[in-house]
Amino acid sequence: MAVRLLYLVLRQVMAWFGLLDRSSRSKNAEILVLRHEVAVLRRQVRRPRLSWADRAVVAALTRLLSQAGQLQRSVTPATVLRWHRDLVTRRWTQPRRRRTGGRCTAPELRRLVLRLASENSTWGYRRIHGELAGLGYQLAPSTVWSILKRAGIDPAPRRNGPSWQEFLRAQAHGILATDFFCVDTLLLHRLYVLFVVEHVTRRVHLLGITANPTGAWVAQQARNLLMDLGDRAAQFKFLIRDRDSKFTDVFDAVFASEGIRILRTSVLAPRANAIAERWIGTLRRELLDRILIRKRRHLEHVLAEYTTQFNQHRPHRTLNRQRRSNRSHPLHRRPSFASDVAIGSVD
Repeated sequence: MAVRLLYLVLRQVMAWFGLLDRSSRSKNAEILVLRHEVAVLRRQVRRPRLSWADRAVVAALTRLLSQAGQLQRSVTPATVLRWHRDLVTRRWTQPRRRRTGGRCTAPELRRLVLRLASENSTWGYRRIHGELAGLGYQLAPSTVWSILKRAGIDPAPRRNGPSWQEFLRAQAHGILATDFFCVDTLLLHRLYVLFVVEHVTRRVHLLGITANPTGAWVAQQARNLLMDLGDRAAQFKFLIRDRDSKFTDVFDAVFASEGIRILRTSVLAPRANAIAERWIGTLRRELLDRILIRKRRHLEHVLAEYTTQFNQHRPHRTLNRQRRSNRSHPLHRRPSFASDVAIGSVD
Protein backbone atom coordinates (compact mmCIF):
# COMPACT_ATOMS: atom_id res chain seq x y z
CA MET A 1 0.00 0.00 0.00
CA ALA A 2 2.90 2.39 0.72
CA VAL A 3 4.43 1.74 -2.73
CA ARG A 4 1.10 2.42 -4.39
CA LEU A 5 0.69 5.67 -2.48
CA LEU A 6 4.24 6.74 -3.45
CA TYR A 7 3.47 5.98 -7.10
CA LEU A 8 0.25 8.01 -7.02
CA VAL A 9 1.98 10.96 -5.37
CA LEU A 10 4.83 10.86 -7.90
CA ARG A 11 2.43 10.75 -10.83
CA GLN A 12 0.42 13.65 -9.42
CA VAL A 13 3.58 15.72 -8.89
CA MET A 14 4.69 15.12 -12.47
CA ALA A 15 1.27 16.24 -13.67
CA TRP A 16 1.64 19.46 -11.66
CA PHE A 17 5.04 20.11 -13.25
CA GLY A 18 3.33 19.99 -16.63
CA LEU A 19 1.22 22.96 -15.59
CA LEU A 20 4.29 25.19 -15.32
CA ASP A 21 4.48 25.56 -19.11
CA ARG A 22 0.93 26.91 -19.37
CA SER A 23 0.07 30.59 -19.27
CA SER A 24 -1.68 32.25 -16.32
CA ARG A 25 -4.67 33.11 -18.52
CA SER A 26 -5.18 29.46 -19.44
CA LYS A 27 -4.85 28.36 -15.80
CA ASN A 28 -7.35 30.95 -14.56
CA ALA A 29 -9.87 29.90 -17.19
CA GLU A 30 -9.48 26.25 -16.19
CA ILE A 31 -9.92 27.13 -12.51
CA LEU A 32 -13.19 28.95 -13.27
CA VAL A 33 -14.47 25.99 -15.28
CA LEU A 34 -13.49 23.53 -12.55
CA ARG A 35 -15.18 25.64 -9.87
CA HIS A 36 -18.37 25.66 -11.88
CA GLU A 37 -18.20 21.91 -12.41
CA VAL A 38 -17.67 21.36 -8.67
CA ALA A 39 -20.68 23.57 -7.88
CA VAL A 40 -22.81 21.49 -10.27
CA LEU A 41 -21.59 18.22 -8.76
CA ARG A 42 -22.26 19.42 -5.21
CA ARG A 43 -25.90 19.99 -6.15
CA GLN A 44 -26.13 16.36 -7.28
CA VAL A 45 -23.84 14.49 -4.86
CA ARG A 46 -24.20 15.29 -1.17
CA ARG A 47 -21.39 13.15 0.19
CA PRO A 48 -18.60 12.02 -2.17
CA ARG A 49 -16.84 8.73 -1.55
CA LEU A 50 -13.07 9.09 -1.24
CA SER A 51 -10.50 6.32 -1.38
CA TRP A 52 -7.62 6.12 1.08
CA ALA A 53 -5.29 7.65 -1.53
CA ASP A 54 -7.69 10.55 -2.12
CA ARG A 55 -7.83 11.19 1.60
CA ALA A 56 -4.04 11.30 1.89
CA VAL A 57 -3.66 13.77 -1.00
CA VAL A 58 -6.53 16.01 0.14
CA ALA A 59 -5.31 16.06 3.76
CA ALA A 60 -1.80 17.07 2.64
CA LEU A 61 -2.92 19.80 0.22
CA THR A 62 -5.57 21.29 2.51
CA ARG A 63 -2.85 22.56 4.85
CA LEU A 64 -1.52 24.77 2.03
CA LEU A 65 -4.83 26.61 1.62
CA SER A 66 -5.91 29.69 3.53
CA GLN A 67 -8.51 29.43 6.29
CA ALA A 68 -11.20 30.84 4.01
CA GLY A 69 -10.25 28.37 1.28
CA GLN A 70 -10.49 25.42 3.68
CA LEU A 71 -14.10 26.24 4.49
CA GLN A 72 -15.08 25.89 0.81
CA ARG A 73 -13.73 22.38 0.46
CA SER A 74 -15.71 19.16 0.80
CA VAL A 75 -13.14 18.03 3.38
CA THR A 76 -13.25 20.15 6.53
CA PRO A 77 -10.71 20.14 9.41
CA ALA A 78 -13.21 18.11 11.44
CA THR A 79 -13.19 15.48 8.68
CA VAL A 80 -9.39 15.28 8.77
CA LEU A 81 -9.52 14.78 12.55
CA ARG A 82 -12.12 12.02 12.12
CA TRP A 83 -9.89 10.29 9.57
CA HIS A 84 -7.04 10.33 12.09
CA ARG A 85 -9.26 8.90 14.84
CA ASP A 86 -10.41 6.11 12.49
CA LEU A 87 -6.77 5.36 11.61
CA VAL A 88 -5.84 5.11 15.30
CA THR A 89 -8.84 2.87 15.94
CA ARG A 90 -7.91 0.48 13.14
CA ARG A 91 -4.30 0.34 14.35
CA TRP A 92 -5.10 -0.60 17.95
CA THR A 93 -8.29 -2.65 17.53
CA GLN A 94 -7.67 -6.36 17.97
CA PRO A 95 -9.76 -8.92 16.07
CA ARG A 96 -12.43 -10.52 18.18
CA ARG A 97 -11.99 -14.12 19.01
CA ARG A 98 -14.98 -16.34 18.64
CA ARG A 99 -15.80 -18.44 21.62
CA THR A 100 -15.34 -22.10 21.01
CA GLY A 101 -16.59 -24.86 23.19
CA GLY A 102 -18.27 -24.31 26.52
CA ARG A 103 -21.44 -25.90 27.86
CA CYS A 104 -24.78 -24.38 28.73
CA THR A 105 -25.78 -24.43 32.37
CA ALA A 106 -28.65 -26.77 33.11
CA PRO A 107 -31.94 -25.01 33.96
CA GLU A 108 -32.21 -26.95 37.22
CA LEU A 109 -28.77 -25.76 38.33
CA ARG A 110 -29.62 -22.17 37.36
CA ARG A 111 -32.78 -22.29 39.46
CA LEU A 112 -30.76 -23.67 42.39
CA VAL A 113 -28.30 -20.78 42.17
CA LEU A 114 -31.13 -18.23 42.17
CA ARG A 115 -32.85 -19.99 45.07
CA LEU A 116 -29.70 -19.93 47.19
CA ALA A 117 -29.26 -16.22 46.42
CA SER A 118 -32.87 -15.33 47.26
CA GLU A 119 -32.94 -17.29 50.52
CA ASN A 120 -29.53 -16.01 51.66
CA SER A 121 -29.33 -12.31 50.90
CA THR A 122 -25.84 -11.91 52.38
CA TRP A 123 -24.26 -14.64 50.25
CA GLY A 124 -22.08 -13.56 47.34
CA TYR A 125 -21.33 -15.58 44.24
CA ARG A 126 -18.21 -17.11 45.82
CA ARG A 127 -20.17 -18.39 48.84
CA ILE A 128 -22.85 -19.82 46.56
CA HIS A 129 -20.16 -21.49 44.45
CA GLY A 130 -18.69 -23.06 47.58
CA GLU A 131 -22.08 -24.41 48.66
CA LEU A 132 -22.66 -25.89 45.21
CA ALA A 133 -19.22 -27.51 45.29
CA GLY A 134 -20.11 -29.04 48.65
CA LEU A 135 -23.25 -30.51 47.06
CA GLY A 136 -21.17 -32.04 44.26
CA TYR A 137 -21.96 -29.60 41.45
CA GLN A 138 -19.02 -28.72 39.19
CA LEU A 139 -19.54 -25.06 38.28
CA ALA A 140 -17.12 -22.18 37.74
CA PRO A 141 -17.42 -19.08 39.99
CA SER A 142 -17.73 -16.89 36.88
CA THR A 143 -20.76 -18.92 35.78
CA VAL A 144 -22.46 -18.27 39.12
CA TRP A 145 -21.64 -14.58 38.76
CA SER A 146 -23.17 -14.49 35.26
CA ILE A 147 -26.36 -16.24 36.37
CA LEU A 148 -26.90 -13.76 39.21
CA LYS A 149 -26.05 -10.76 37.04
CA ARG A 150 -28.50 -11.75 34.28
CA ALA A 151 -31.22 -12.23 36.91
CA GLY A 152 -30.67 -8.71 38.26
CA ILE A 153 -29.14 -9.91 41.55
CA ASP A 154 -25.97 -8.31 42.88
CA PRO A 155 -23.26 -11.03 42.69
CA ALA A 156 -21.43 -9.40 45.62
CA PRO A 157 -24.09 -8.08 48.02
CA ARG A 158 -23.22 -5.17 50.25
CA ARG A 159 -21.98 -6.03 53.72
CA ASN A 160 -22.14 -3.87 56.82
CA GLY A 161 -20.63 -0.42 56.43
CA PRO A 162 -20.99 2.51 54.05
CA SER A 163 -21.17 2.18 50.30
CA TRP A 164 -18.29 3.25 48.06
CA GLN A 165 -20.09 6.47 47.14
CA GLU A 166 -20.72 7.33 50.80
CA PHE A 167 -17.07 6.65 51.58
CA LEU A 168 -15.87 9.01 48.82
CA ARG A 169 -18.20 11.80 49.93
CA ALA A 170 -17.28 11.53 53.59
CA GLN A 171 -13.52 11.33 53.00
CA ALA A 172 -13.26 13.64 49.97
CA HIS A 173 -11.00 16.10 51.82
CA GLY A 174 -8.31 13.40 52.19
CA ILE A 175 -8.52 11.49 48.89
CA LEU A 176 -6.21 11.52 45.88
CA ALA A 177 -6.95 9.59 42.71
CA THR A 178 -4.47 8.63 40.00
CA ASP A 179 -4.73 7.06 36.59
CA PHE A 180 -3.15 6.80 33.13
CA PHE A 181 -4.56 7.82 29.77
CA CYS A 182 -2.99 7.44 26.33
CA VAL A 183 -2.71 9.80 23.37
CA ASP A 184 -1.85 8.76 19.80
CA THR A 185 0.22 11.28 17.87
CA LEU A 186 -0.11 12.20 14.21
CA LEU A 187 2.34 9.41 13.29
CA LEU A 188 0.52 6.88 15.53
CA HIS A 189 3.10 6.94 18.33
CA ARG A 190 1.37 6.23 21.62
CA LEU A 191 2.18 8.42 24.64
CA TYR A 192 1.06 7.72 28.21
CA VAL A 193 0.13 10.50 30.63
CA LEU A 194 0.09 10.00 34.41
CA PHE A 195 -1.95 12.41 36.54
CA VAL A 196 -3.38 12.83 40.04
CA VAL A 197 -6.59 14.64 40.98
CA GLU A 198 -7.64 15.91 44.41
CA HIS A 199 -11.22 14.88 45.16
CA VAL A 200 -12.23 17.84 47.29
CA THR A 201 -11.04 20.63 44.94
CA ARG A 202 -10.87 18.68 41.64
CA ARG A 203 -7.36 20.07 41.22
CA VAL A 204 -5.33 18.11 38.67
CA HIS A 205 -1.58 17.44 38.86
CA LEU A 206 0.14 16.28 35.67
CA LEU A 207 2.95 13.98 36.80
CA GLY A 208 4.61 13.06 33.51
CA ILE A 209 4.40 11.94 29.90
CA THR A 210 6.32 9.00 28.49
CA ALA A 211 6.20 6.48 25.67
CA ASN A 212 7.41 3.61 27.90
CA PRO A 213 5.89 3.76 31.40
CA THR A 214 7.78 1.50 33.79
CA GLY A 215 7.39 0.81 37.46
CA ALA A 216 10.52 2.78 38.32
CA TRP A 217 9.33 5.78 36.30
CA VAL A 218 5.90 5.77 37.96
CA ALA A 219 7.47 5.51 41.43
CA GLN A 220 9.70 8.51 40.69
CA GLN A 221 6.69 10.57 39.60
CA ALA A 222 5.06 9.70 42.94
CA ARG A 223 8.10 11.06 44.80
CA ASN A 224 7.97 14.24 42.72
CA LEU A 225 4.30 14.71 43.57
CA LEU A 226 4.92 14.44 47.32
CA MET A 227 7.74 16.96 47.03
CA ASP A 228 5.44 19.38 45.20
CA LEU A 229 2.68 18.95 47.78
CA GLY A 230 5.08 19.62 50.65
CA ASP A 231 3.23 20.09 53.93
CA ARG A 232 -0.13 19.59 52.18
CA ALA A 233 0.67 15.87 51.76
CA ALA A 234 -0.19 15.32 55.43
CA GLN A 235 -3.87 16.17 54.83
CA PHE A 236 -4.39 13.24 52.43
CA LYS A 237 -5.26 9.80 53.80
CA PHE A 238 -6.14 7.71 50.76
CA LEU A 239 -4.97 7.21 47.17
CA ILE A 240 -7.31 5.51 44.70
CA ARG A 241 -5.70 3.61 41.83
CA ASP A 242 -6.54 0.71 39.57
CA ARG A 243 -4.75 -2.63 39.39
CA ASP A 244 -2.37 -1.69 36.58
CA SER A 245 0.92 -3.56 36.81
CA LYS A 246 2.81 -0.25 36.44
CA PHE A 247 1.71 0.65 39.99
CA THR A 248 4.29 -1.48 41.77
CA ASP A 249 4.95 -2.08 45.47
CA VAL A 250 7.58 0.69 45.36
CA PHE A 251 4.89 3.12 44.20
CA ASP A 252 2.64 2.11 47.12
CA ALA A 253 5.53 2.37 49.56
CA VAL A 254 6.21 5.99 48.53
CA PHE A 255 2.73 7.03 49.65
CA ALA A 256 2.71 4.69 52.64
CA SER A 257 5.77 6.51 53.97
CA GLU A 258 3.58 9.64 54.20
CA GLY A 259 0.72 7.78 55.91
CA ILE A 260 -1.41 7.59 52.74
CA ARG A 261 -3.35 4.36 52.38
CA ILE A 262 -3.68 2.76 48.92
CA LEU A 263 -7.20 1.80 47.77
CA ARG A 264 -7.27 -0.46 44.71
CA THR A 265 -10.41 -0.43 42.60
CA SER A 266 -12.13 -3.57 41.38
CA VAL A 267 -11.43 -4.97 37.92
CA LEU A 268 -13.40 -3.24 35.14
CA ALA A 269 -15.03 -0.84 37.60
CA PRO A 270 -14.44 2.71 36.26
CA ARG A 271 -17.06 4.16 38.64
CA ALA A 272 -14.80 3.33 41.57
CA ASN A 273 -12.40 5.98 40.23
CA ALA A 274 -15.14 8.13 38.74
CA ILE A 275 -13.56 11.57 39.28
CA ALA A 276 -10.34 10.64 37.47
CA GLU A 277 -12.29 8.96 34.67
CA ARG A 278 -14.57 11.98 34.35
CA TRP A 279 -11.60 14.32 33.96
CA ILE A 280 -10.16 12.11 31.21
CA GLY A 281 -13.49 12.26 29.38
CA THR A 282 -13.67 16.05 29.75
CA LEU A 283 -10.11 16.41 28.50
CA ARG A 284 -10.81 14.32 25.42
CA ARG A 285 -14.06 16.09 24.56
CA GLU A 286 -12.72 19.61 25.05
CA LEU A 287 -9.14 19.24 23.79
CA LEU A 288 -7.73 15.96 22.47
CA ASP A 289 -10.62 15.18 20.10
CA ARG A 290 -10.25 18.64 18.52
CA ILE A 291 -6.53 18.71 17.80
CA LEU A 292 -3.87 16.53 16.21
CA ILE A 293 -0.85 15.98 18.48
CA ARG A 294 2.45 16.10 16.60
CA LYS A 295 4.90 14.91 19.24
CA ARG A 296 5.59 14.78 22.98
CA ARG A 297 6.58 18.46 23.37
CA HIS A 298 3.38 19.52 21.65
CA LEU A 299 1.34 17.34 24.02
CA GLU A 300 3.16 18.74 27.06
CA HIS A 301 2.43 22.29 25.93
CA VAL A 302 -1.31 21.84 25.30
CA LEU A 303 -1.85 19.80 28.48
CA ALA A 304 -0.04 22.40 30.59
CA GLU A 305 -2.24 25.19 29.24
CA TYR A 306 -5.44 23.17 29.62
CA THR A 307 -4.59 22.08 33.18
CA THR A 308 -3.84 25.67 34.21
CA GLN A 309 -7.19 26.82 32.85
CA PHE A 310 -8.96 23.83 34.45
CA ASN A 311 -7.42 24.40 37.88
CA GLN A 312 -7.64 28.19 38.11
CA HIS A 313 -10.43 29.50 35.89
CA ARG A 314 -12.97 26.82 35.00
CA PRO A 315 -15.99 26.57 37.35
CA HIS A 316 -17.23 23.13 38.36
CA ARG A 317 -20.79 21.95 38.92
CA THR A 318 -19.82 19.90 41.98
CA LEU A 319 -18.23 23.02 43.51
CA ASN A 320 -21.45 25.04 43.09
CA ARG A 321 -20.14 26.66 39.89
CA GLN A 322 -17.19 28.09 41.80
CA ARG A 323 -13.53 28.01 40.84
CA ARG A 324 -11.25 25.52 42.51
CA SER A 325 -9.37 28.24 44.35
CA ASN A 326 -12.54 28.97 46.35
CA ARG A 327 -12.42 27.09 49.65
CA SER A 328 -16.08 27.44 50.60
CA HIS A 329 -17.26 24.16 49.11
CA PRO A 330 -19.25 22.07 51.63
CA LEU A 331 -16.99 19.06 51.04
CA HIS A 332 -14.30 20.93 52.98
CA ARG A 333 -16.26 20.45 56.18
CA ARG A 334 -14.81 17.60 58.15
CA PRO A 335 -17.20 14.61 58.47
CA SER A 336 -18.63 13.64 61.81
CA PHE A 337 -16.93 11.28 64.23
CA ALA A 338 -19.59 8.65 63.58
CA SER A 339 -18.73 8.63 59.88
CA ASP A 340 -15.04 8.21 60.67
CA VAL A 341 -15.77 5.26 62.92
CA ALA A 342 -17.99 3.58 60.32
CA ILE A 343 -15.47 4.11 57.54
CA GLY A 344 -12.69 2.62 59.61
CA SER A 345 -13.99 -0.84 58.72
CA VAL A 346 -13.91 -0.22 54.96
CA ASP A 347 -11.15 -1.98 53.05
